[in-house]
Amino acid sequence: MTERVLEDRRTDGRRWLTTYYFARAAFSIVWVAAAFAVAADMPVLAGVLLILYPAWDAAANVEDARRNGGLRHNPTQALNAIVSATTTAAVAIALGMSMYAVLGVFGIWATLSGLFQLGTGLRRWKTVGAQWAMVLSGAQSAVVGGTFLVKANGSVVPGITDVAPYAGFGAFYFLVSALWIVVSDRRRG
Repeated sequence: MTERVLEDRRTDGRRWLTTYYFARAAFSIVWVAAAFAVAADMPVLAGVLLILYPAWDAAANVEDARRNGGLRHNPTQALNAIVSATTTAAVAIALGMSMYAVLGVFGIWATLSGLFQLGTGLRRWKTVGAQWAMVLSGAQSAVVGGTFLVKANGSVVPGITDVAPYAGFGAFYFLVSALWIVVSDRRRG
């Protein structure tokens, strides 16, 4: 392949990631706003939001992998999509048990998906660059998963507002990543 073709692929990949990261940030911002504004007082809406969050993550990982060579070429995203889809079903089941169970499911999911995101960020760093925020986000997610597991075994009944800050940090990291790509591309251009 010529150098020009490789550069075109890199530019197209960066464009996609910018759009993707902005979309992920926007979704999370809306989700957090809904969690704090209305869902805390509306258990059914809270349940819907708690199911929707990992479902969105699964769909987003599948689409991102599809745009970047498919799930076979992106094993960390394939695994992340599987874990997120499984989490969606597990949250639906856990909602029938208790919020302790829901937070426990979120703890396992945050840990695993964080590790897979960390892996994806490290892999992409070589080809796309501007992945430090995704790497940091993945590491933080894995750590937060552990705190969710501790809280799931605590005495204070958890709620959606225990998960919302996690989603808020996710929005922050996706937004930083998108802006970092935009700024670095403008500096290069």
